[in-house]
Amino acid sequence: MDREGGSNGGAQSSYYAVLGIRNDASFSDVRSAYRRLAMRWHPDKWASNPGLAAGDAERRFQQIQEAYSVLSDPGKRSMYDAGLYDPLEEEDEEFCDFMQEMISMMNNVKDEVKLNIYI
Repeated sequence: MDREGGSNGGAQSSYYAVLGIRNDASFSDVRSAYRRLAMRWHPDKWASNPGLAAGDAERRFQQIQEAYSVLSDPGKRSMYDAGLYDPLEEEDEEFCDFMQEMISMMNNVKDEVKLNIYI
């Protein structure tokens, strides 16, 4: 995917690349990128444009929506960042809660280790 939510040969890209944002982007950055790209690639906008197949615009729009749905949800985003989010699997609420708690605990331990190094 290019930084505008486009495709480069069909290779799957990260949700961050789909939205053209950095991995440490704030929620506001995620929302702004989504809005900009959704307006650009909305299938209705391309329906009357013979230069681009409406199917291509629809595919890009769906990728943008999927990226936003994951990156705008703190739980899904932490699972995604940890490499544990699979959009093809049906969500298991209890497993997600468990993994979020584990990730939170690991981050707390990292912060404690950093604090002990400075003391």
